[in-house]
Amino acid sequence: MAALASSSASALPPSTEADTLKALTFQRLHPRTYLARFLAEGVRPDGRELDDWRDLSVHVGSISTADGSALVRLGATTVVCGVKAEIAEPELDRPGEGFLVPNLDLPAICSPRFKPGPPTDEAQVLSDRLNEVLVASGVVPPASLCIAPGRAAWVLYVDATCINYDGNAFDAALLAMVAALKNVRLPKAVYDEDLRRTRCSRKERVPLQLGRLPTSFSFGVTDGTHTLADPTAFEEPLLDTTLTVVVDDRGALVAATQRGLGLGLGAAGDDQEDVLRRCVEAARECWTRSRRDVYALGSRP
Repeated sequence: MAALASSSASALPPSTEADTLKALTFQRLHPRTYLARFLAEGVRPDGRELDDWRDLSVHVGSISTADGSALVRLGATTVVCGVKAEIAEPELDRPGEGFLVPNLDLPAICSPRFKPGPPTDEAQVLSDRLNEVLVASGVVPPASLCIAPGRAAWVLYVDATCINYDGNAFDAALLAMVAALKNVRLPKAVYDEDLRRTRCSRKERVPLQLGRLPTSFSFGVTDGTHTLADPTAFEEPLLDTTLTVVVDDRGALVAATQRGLGLGLGAAGDDQEDVLRRCVEAARECWTRSRRDVYALGSRP
């Protein structure tokens, strides 16, 4: 591999190779200026226009040991999710409801920015945000997970792991989690009052009863003038704020959240409401134009 890279580099004209090295050095030393020069021309360092989204692919059912699974690629960001189901006793104050427990892991292997050890603050914040969206949308009604009120209910552990990080892990993780939940097949369970235990069928499996299926679209605002759709790992640290719009499978707005200093003004002097409105419209357009079909169908590897 090293020999191949060396031979490829040596095949470049000396002037081109020197220019590439200068550009990479400038990018590392002055990332904000580097990005600003691209944005001034209406493009981004990866060649996209400001409102372009990266390619998306969804593969389901690839983890045979899970009750449901999905692999999502959003550009170079790759997230795999597996759902594992267990039976537990419902909470006393909610005897007719089961549990949904989402979690996102950002291991050191996915990016140099993450270190080995316990979950990072970023991973915990993202897990909390994912849980809020899944609960707010009602993707899996808790009552549908109840086997016998006060006796037994399903607990769904929705564990997502980022195996390659290139920005916008939230959108990719939410896609992976919902696609994995759509792929879940649980054994038909019946609670035996005489034996006081739950019996599960070895042959019959049933899909989950799903509610609204959320999809998120994240935007970054930099210098108060440029709104970038689907920011990359290079762009994220340079953003003033991040806005995430969540829509359901009918294109209806579920939630809109903002993190950072503030939306500021758009390139045309738009106020915060204008920026938010444009982001919501862009999210719905992207859902209708491309993500709806890919997300609804998925593709088996």
